Amino acid sequence: MHITPSVLIRGAAVSAVVAGIAYILIQFIHPADEVGSLSTQAWVNVHVLSFAEAVLALIGLTGLYLRQARVVGVLGLVGYVMFAFFFVLQSAFNFAEAFIAPLIAIDAPQLAVDFVGLFGRYPAVTDLGPLAALPGIGAVLYVGGAALFGVAVIRGRMLSRGAGILLIVSAALTPLAGVLMPHALERLAAVPMGLALVWLGYSLFASMRTSDAQQSFTPSDPIAAA
Repeated sequence: MHITPSVLIRGAAVSAVVAGIAYILIQFIHPADEVGSLSTQAWVNVHVLSFAEAVLALIGLTGLYLRQARVVGVLGLVGYVMFAFFFVLQSAFNFAEAFIAPLIAIDAPQLAVDFVGLFGRYPAVTDLGPLAALPGIGAVLYVGGAALFGVAVIRGRMLSRGAGILLIVSAALTPLAGVLMPHALERLAAVPMGLALVWLGYSLFASMRTSDAQQSFTPSDPIAAA
C-alpha cells in the first residue's frame, strides 16, 4: 500500500473513532479504585485498554489538527497542545495503574490505593509529593484543551460543527459532574466526550473522502470535459 498524507489522516480518523468507543466502554467496566481490585485481571485489562485508548486518541487528535491546521490558527494549536498533553498524561498514568500499582499493593497497599485514587477524589493518607498535583493539571488540560479545540473546530468549518459543539459541552460537563455526582456516576460524564471523539473521527474520514473525490474530478477527465 502506498503511504500518503491522505492515508495517514484516514488512519488518524479511525483511531479517533476507536478511541471514543473505548472511552465509553471503559466507564462501564472500570473496577473500583480499591486495593482488592488491584490484584485482579480485570484491573489490568481495563487499564491496558485505557492506555491503548489514550494513545489512539492522541493519534486521532493529531490527525484532526493537521487536517485543519491552516484555518484554526493559534487557538487551534493551543487547544491541540493542551488536549494532546492530557492524553500523554493519561497514557502514562494508565500504564502505571496497570503494571506498577499492583506490585506496590503487595508491600504498600495504602500507597497503591492513594495512587490509583488520585483522580477519584479520595483524600490520600500517604504523602504523594508532586503526584498530588496531577488531578489539577489533568483537569486544566482536559477541560481547557477540549473546549479550545472545540471552538477551533467550529471556527475552522472543515469538520462537523456539531462535533465541535459536543466537544465543548463534554468539557463543561466534567467539572459539573465532579461537583454534583459521586465518583461512580461522575464517570458517565465521559460518555459525551467519547461520542465527540467518534463524531470527530467520522467527520475527518468523511472530509478526506470528499477531498479525494474532488481532486480526482479534473477537467482532463473525458467525462468531466463532456
